[in-house]
Amino acid sequence: MKRRAFITLLGGAAAWPLAGRAQQGERIRRIGVLMNMAADDPEGQARIAAFRQGLSELGWSDGGNVRIDTRWGAGDADRYRRYAAELVALTPDVILAVTSTALAALQRETRSVPIVFVGAIDPVGTGLVASLARPGGNTTGFTIFEYGLSPKWLALLKEIAPRVTRAAIFRDPTAAALIGLLGGIQSVAPSLQMELSLIDSRDAGEIERATAAFAREPNGGQIVFTSASAFLHRELIITLAARHRLPTVYTDRAFVTAGGLTSYGPNRVDQYRPAAGYIDRILRGEKPADLPVQAPTKYELVINLKTARALGLEVPPTLLARADEVIE
Repeated sequence: MKRRAFITLLGGAAAWPLAGRAQQGERIRRIGVLMNMAADDPEGQARIAAFRQGLSELGWSDGGNVRIDTRWGAGDADRYRRYAAELVALTPDVILAVTSTALAALQRETRSVPIVFVGAIDPVGTGLVASLARPGGNTTGFTIFEYGLSPKWLALLKEIAPRVTRAAIFRDPTAAALIGLLGGIQSVAPSLQMELSLIDSRDAGEIERATAAFAREPNGGQIVFTSASAFLHRELIITLAARHRLPTVYTDRAFVTAGGLTSYGPNRVDQYRPAAGYIDRILRGEKPADLPVQAPTKYELVINLKTARALGLEVPPTLLARADEVIE
């Protein structure tokens, strides 16, 4: 071996341990994630993938300079409590909480570990933050709905299916944040000449029985409030809507891509990217109390024309023109 090449090789070998020690010396940050869906739900996997991608674009690599510990609540209150305690015990630098229920479970476990939420409804009214502009404490994030949105769901149902005079509202009665959304619908029901009924979305058997009972009378339609339980049973809800020929408005486009009729609301996946931005800022030293809670800036109208045809509905051209996405 030539002398110059040998010296170069020795120099490179001497540098390897130094590089290794520098990399090992960098503290690996830890992020906890408490999801509201089941681990095998493709929609949940798409959302966590968007979150990881957002972190990656900001220089955070899972298994590299950051470790992400994910727990899947699947709409179960006991799991939320257990997993919230588990995540806090791991002493993470920050936690991502998905929905108000997951956030409340985490706040019962810690008032010091920074928390960023997505998908929360009315975090001020439910006492999860002090205000939107100045959330205070250890929590900030991104809301999913404003109460002024819910009357538009009933108006959309009437527009896409004018014959409907009765609307069943799927809701999780244990989710306090949904009360305000229901109140918004109740306030406009008389002016739209709509009679409302409530269906509990927590139990599959109850969903099936209540939907069948509601469908016995004519001119019925439905609105499905998105909750962890509704997501868990979304295939059943969509199947029953088709079987009983009930036009249904959803608050999450994932129901429409799975065969539901129409939805109006923010793109849920897109919320995970700015959440990654907030977590990046916290990991770099900012405090949740100084980061304002943000509301969606865009709501998307999605229509499934195949489902509309199966229900015998002719979607008004004016409604199609307003749609952000039309599924053929």
